[in-house]
Amino acid sequence: MESIKEIAQMSGVAKSTVSRYLNQGSVSEKTAEKIEKVIKDTGYTPNQFAQSLKAKKTKIIGVIIPRLNSNAMSETLLGIDDVLQEQGFQMIISNTNQSIEREIESIESLAKQKVSGIVLAATQITDAHKRVFQTINIPMILIGQQAKGVPSVIHDDFHVGYCIGSYLFERGHRKVTYLGVPETDVAVGQIRKQGVIEASKKYKDVDLQIEETSFSFQDAIKAAQTVLKEQKPTAILAATDTIAAGVLKACYLQKIKVPDKLSIAGVGGDKITDLVYPGITTVQLFFRKAGQSAAVNLLKLLEHQKIEEVLVSPYRLIERFSVSTVFENVPKKF
Repeated sequence: MESIKEIAQMSGVAKSTVSRYLNQGSVSEKTAEKIEKVIKDTGYTPNQFAQSLKAKKTKIIGVIIPRLNSNAMSETLLGIDDVLQEQGFQMIISNTNQSIEREIESIESLAKQKVSGIVLAATQITDAHKRVFQTINIPMILIGQQAKGVPSVIHDDFHVGYCIGSYLFERGHRKVTYLGVPETDVAVGQIRKQGVIEASKKYKDVDLQIEETSFSFQDAIKAAQTVLKEQKPTAILAATDTIAAGVLKACYLQKIKVPDKLSIAGVGGDKITDLVYPGITTVQLFFRKAGQSAAVNLLKLLEHQKIEEVLVSPYRLIERFSVSTVFENVPKKF
């Protein structure tokens, strides 16, 4: 494979002239024709990544995600890529493995690499995040969380929690455990939980227990086993579909029939909810659309266009077979 140096030698020009031509700099028409002919004859393909880093304006977008083993993140990345590919942009993915320190380092590192913009899917926004937001001079958009002064694409977590909570309470469930995640994740750990709590206030005699686990499937199994043994709820409402799947596995291990003895509901719309038996009732979040929205609006920022500071992604309830009805507690309609 030819290098820029070899292309320069074949064209009879300096290496810097070839570099300037590839980066759309100023060269004479005659020189441009010579370089173009050599490139066509040799089939030379420039390293677009290196080329972009040398240019004043790159076509590279940095995307920072907390974890790779997540359906939500996979769908979000697909959505971002849909838009960037269509607009001729490349994507650099930085996985932080849910480390705040690595998240901050990734923002700073991408800024030094001259990316055009950054999409940050953060699990939480700390003071350290806010400080680094002030130090970099690069357009940025958040997904899933909010920070004042930074555009965000969020899921409607309060109403999502309210929706799935109301669904269970409306079907007569009064002894319910909400299996959530730590409150350090504001969107899922706090706002989604508050939606469930608010929904419970519409009904009499609700015994709503709040428990925490992590986003891990294995941790969810352990937490659910403890809940099933100690609290004996009629329903477990999981903050995510991964947690809901862990609850279902715990029921299998303890020989508890779903939904006869326990109802389960989740949030996310993960494909797994339709693959397991029984299928898990869930609220679908449109992660791919959220990714598309983030990318579209980030590109608008690059063109100095105004956008809304907070964009809310839609959701919808998907009923499957994991929830039964407790008839004696169903509100009577007149």
